[in-house]
Amino acid sequence: MQRNRVFPAVTAAALAVGMLAACSDSDDGTSGPVTIKLLEYQQARADVVEKLIPRFESAMAEQGKDIQVELVTDPLTDDQFRTKITQQFHSGTAPDVVDMGGSHVTGFAGAGYLLQLDEYLNEWPTWEKYYSAVKQKAEQVDGHYYSLPHEASVQSLFYRKDVLEEMGIDTSQPQTWDELIGRLKKVTAETGKPSIVIPAGTAWGAGTWSEGFLPIVAGTDSTFYDREAGKWTLESDGLSATFDLYAELTKAGLLPTQALLNPNPWEPTKYKQFPEGTLPVAAQGTWGWRYDWGPNGAAPIKNVKDKVATWNYPALTPGGEPYSISGGGYNYGVNAETENPDAAVELVKWLSSDKAAAEQLTAIGAAAPHPGISDVEPYKSQPTLLDAEAKLEDSIVAPEGDGNTRVSQAVQSATESILLGKADGAEAASAFAQDAAELLGENLVAK
Repeated sequence: MQRNRVFPAVTAAALAVGMLAACSDSDDGTSGPVTIKLLEYQQARADVVEKLIPRFESAMAEQGKDIQVELVTDPLTDDQFRTKITQQFHSGTAPDVVDMGGSHVTGFAGAGYLLQLDEYLNEWPTWEKYYSAVKQKAEQVDGHYYSLPHEASVQSLFYRKDVLEEMGIDTSQPQTWDELIGRLKKVTAETGKPSIVIPAGTAWGAGTWSEGFLPIVAGTDSTFYDREAGKWTLESDGLSATFDLYAELTKAGLLPTQALLNPNPWEPTKYKQFPEGTLPVAAQGTWGWRYDWGPNGAAPIKNVKDKVATWNYPALTPGGEPYSISGGGYNYGVNAETENPDAAVELVKWLSSDKAAAEQLTAIGAAAPHPGISDVEPYKSQPTLLDAEAKLEDSIVAPEGDGNTRVSQAVQSATESILLGKADGAEAASAFAQDAAELLGENLVAK
């Protein structure tokens, strides 16, 4: 489950100031001997990369390149990572390559800490094959790339197929939210309990924004963030419809209101009730197959692939079609101050390709960011990940930009007011628009 991964965004101007051009024609060479330090701050990622490093070094040796890799394993929470690596970048002690969630990239790139990779990527044939949604997520506000995505996630609605089928509830793809709500009401009427969890309120933190609200509003066709103008539209039919949906789900008793208001709301909902089948629908991303409900996850579900399936998000506004959301995966960023940029880029390209990529994706539970890995074991034998990858081609990229964390704060407060019964959808939408405008400032708000 992804949480607290929204790094303070920077303005396009700041990013331009911090921009550093790639040095693909530098004279550092890759013949070596050189040593590249690679930081992994999640143990699961470090475990699989550790096994890959000797193979990378051998592959480079066959090409006449003496490149050694020193793996720095430092298990940290996202907040701890952000604080520590920022200090290291500032002091000039950061590793050559840092593996990080895509939401961290904007802040580090804007501060000038990451190498611009455009020239390297444009010369790499695989880059042309990357799914457009993945490229779009990685592109920064100045139009350049400062990281290489090596995985992708897809957000959708996960449901307990076994539970719903036993209750006689239709498990086909719901075309609209009205259709899905009709099914959820049948579940709740039979069990007397909430039937869907969508992150909401302040206790879930940034997840209320990235895992809850944003995937829904993204499918409404309303302009929320104008990337070209760099401004947010804070009042629209799509925003109103999204807040109305939260209000309807709350009023009908379909959302687990009390759990959402308590600390760590993901624990009673995604880690207890969904696994036991008493809360059968959950907004979730690809990472859930591994980190939440897989054999080594926080709350394993035995035979999870037989019991759990996914729906695309139903249409919320008239005329819409069901859709999935392209979520950000992890990216390799190269330290702008590295003494060996060519060797560092060789490493991140190799790790993002072929067998190395297949092993990482399978271990982490992520979709491939580009074609060409679906026939490579062990990824080839992961139907849930292959299904997620197939959705990347026509999935929606959620609108995000400068001011994400401030908009997230306003969404958290507005949805909390709904959970507390203090506001209906219209009132929450109005409060959101006012709060977000004050937090963003007039320069980031569309008139």
